[in-house]
Amino acid sequence: MKDYPSDLEIAQAASKENIIDIAKKLDIKKTELIAYGNDKAKLTYDYIDEIKDNKDGHLILVTAISPTPAGEGKTTTSVGLVDGLCHIGKKAMICLREPSLGPCFGMKGGAAGGGYAQVIPMTDINLHFTGDFHAIGAAHNLLSALIDNHIHWDNQLNIDPRRITWKRVVDMNDRALREITTGLGGPGNGVPRQGGFDITVASEIMAVFCLATDLEDLQKRIGNIVIGYTKDKKPVKVSQLNAQGAMTALLKDAFQPNLVQTLENNPALMHGGPFANIAHGCNSVIATKTALKLADYVVTEAGFGADLGAEKFFDIKCRKAQLHPDAVVLVATTKALKMHGGVEKSNLKEENVDAIIAGCENLGRHISNIGQFGVPLTVAINSYVTDTAEEHQAIIDYCQQFDIACKISSHWSDGGKGAEDLAKHVTEMIEHQQSQFRTLYDDEMKLWDKARHIARTIYGAEDIIADKKVRAQFDQFEAEGYGHYPVCMAKTQYSFSTDPQLTGAPSGHDVPIREIRLASGAEFIVIICGDVMTMPGLPRKPASENIGIDEQKQITGLF
Repeated sequence: MKDYPSDLEIAQAASKENIIDIAKKLDIKKTELIAYGNDKAKLTYDYIDEIKDNKDGHLILVTAISPTPAGEGKTTTSVGLVDGLCHIGKKAMICLREPSLGPCFGMKGGAAGGGYAQVIPMTDINLHFTGDFHAIGAAHNLLSALIDNHIHWDNQLNIDPRRITWKRVVDMNDRALREITTGLGGPGNGVPRQGGFDITVASEIMAVFCLATDLEDLQKRIGNIVIGYTKDKKPVKVSQLNAQGAMTALLKDAFQPNLVQTLENNPALMHGGPFANIAHGCNSVIATKTALKLADYVVTEAGFGADLGAEKFFDIKCRKAQLHPDAVVLVATTKALKMHGGVEKSNLKEENVDAIIAGCENLGRHISNIGQFGVPLTVAINSYVTDTAEEHQAIIDYCQQFDIACKISSHWSDGGKGAEDLAKHVTEMIEHQQSQFRTLYDDEMKLWDKARHIARTIYGAEDIIADKKVRAQFDQFEAEGYGHYPVCMAKTQYSFSTDPQLTGAPSGHDVPIREIRLASGAEFIVIICGDVMTMPGLPRKPASENIGIDEQKQITGLF
């Protein structure tokens, strides 16, 4: 079997074009860019406004089966598909999320694709990039400081320190910060209270950053954020602290989408990065809408499996931004299906058609789920070089039960040429199958019923359960006028249930709701299920142990 270099080696050996030349492929002039060196740039607000009346291209969502430690390759397939579309002569581009530092130094890895289907500069993208996440963290923590400062100086709003719901954030997996006490050391250090940290990608500032349509909308949404409650239990908004202007000022540059390129020098916008297991899991609305004005085909992805990322893409992002997706590509791999079929990770390289057939129940659940949204669907096998023809055929045969085409794509090893068949099929599907997109539930449905509907129709659950305190929160948010909001389910990504060990397609389980949070700026309700954490921890052997710099000042060990 042919040996392949690492993702990092491939990325470092890439032949990059100047970002100005990448922009020219989209008819973007040099004056309409804010360059960050030779290989990254932001689009100006004036240019984004200039193209707002252009005709929209076709929107393609890439999602996947439930992830396993073996990987499923959504981002890799997204990049491969856009390279494939460009390979067959289509004007196409990709819209992706920016990576969080937490997974980069933890265990999941980066978010720039893999093999010969990557966006570059890979190391920059995975480590700091253009500083967007730092700006989001700074804006978020400015608000935290202003809240504590207000309480310290007479507390004219009568904020109850015991009822502050706004945590601090840091873009790192740091379990020691989940629960903290601030304000210790006497009166000069503020008022003692219990607090904590979330990871930046779970911040409501990240959520509004990715859902806002322009700077004015961003500032308005930030002003509407509820940070806690007064001593007589009335909500306190950011606008009452007069913080929204300064916070938006910190985000002004970051809010402009980032232009980069694929290994095959095709344009890519990377912007925003909420996780899909604890947040809404999609890149920014401003990036997606801008891309639709620039290209005939726009490929985007939503995080983790279709039960999380795709559902939130449809029910939150598309609902809020009035997007109408034209096609869905559902990614599967032989290795992940084997794991869903009960095979241990150490045995995945061995051919096992029976395990794939058993694991296909997970694929089937996702196919059925996506069908509820009315968008034409195809399955893509993200092909490994160790796959066998028999394993591929088992997946193809399984998809035929649903009258769904299944295409083998070798973009990981062959780049855009390897995704040619997939790209041709997707364009034909868009041409011949009219999307009948619809959301899963109506705005008028009660919050509890929305969560239950998702649990039953998407997760295969019997019901949702919660204690009296949590159920009272549902009633409270309804009474306060938030009942029309969509719900954002925070749940383990590894299973349809809340138990990460239950692979395949479990059914008949209950979904326990531990907590619900109001995101009044983002305009959704976060439903926290099971043991999922909004501040992840690092594994026993974090990926950071392998990362360094060599004598040539090149980064090493980054995947």
